[in-house]
Amino acid sequence: MPPKPNIVLVHGAWADGSSWSSVIERLQEGGYRVTAPQFPMTALADDVARLRQVLDFQDGPTIVVGHSYGGQIMTSLGTNAPNVVGLVYIAAFGLDEGESLGALLAQGPVTPALEHLFTDKQGFGWLSEDDFVNHFAADVDPVKARVMYAVQQALAGSAFTDVMGTPAWKSVPSWYLVAKDDQALPPEAEMQFAQRMGATTVEVVSSHVAMVSHPDAVVELVEQAAEACQAD
Repeated sequence: MPPKPNIVLVHGAWADGSSWSSVIERLQEGGYRVTAPQFPMTALADDVARLRQVLDFQDGPTIVVGHSYGGQIMTSLGTNAPNVVGLVYIAAFGLDEGESLGALLAQGPVTPALEHLFTDKQGFGWLSEDDFVNHFAADVDPVKARVMYAVQQALAGSAFTDVMGTPAWKSVPSWYLVAKDDQALPPEAEMQFAQRMGATTVEVVSSHVAMVSHPDAVVELVEQAAEACQAD
């Protein structure tokens, strides 16, 4: 049996690498080499560069797991990701060529988690504490949700207008976890992403931050992807 693939975890906007803590513990217990870097969120190009930096020092085949905007980052790897053997989307954006986050979100009403999104003087968007605790992380213990709110990484406004090139999921096998109680990214949109990319899909009754509130389900899907890629 070949060695297990490496796992790289990509956090989304208004989160940081610590959001993967429970997932990391479980994957490490399972014998996986896990890396969960911090992403600058200063521009999509900067975030993709950080991901490539981390992928460069992975020894062997690697599965990339992205949450929310983290899906945008890993999708933007395009066709140039030689050691990436699988993509796992956790309530994440999986845009196609020519699409942008802003145009997609504008197609429907503002979701509860983003209703009071505000932009600072430097052009970075932040979530309000109420929206974060009660909608973004709705099924997380409020004490823990407030800690997550305190470490949120604001997102550069330019990320909403960046247009996707050739998406990585067109050439790399994909898996998708749909968060059925998501109040940030509509579950219907998540299902459309999953279906369009032909992803192996699971549905979990979860808020947007499934890796925090349902780490076992996330790990199960990651391990399913890892086993499938290991067998190929």
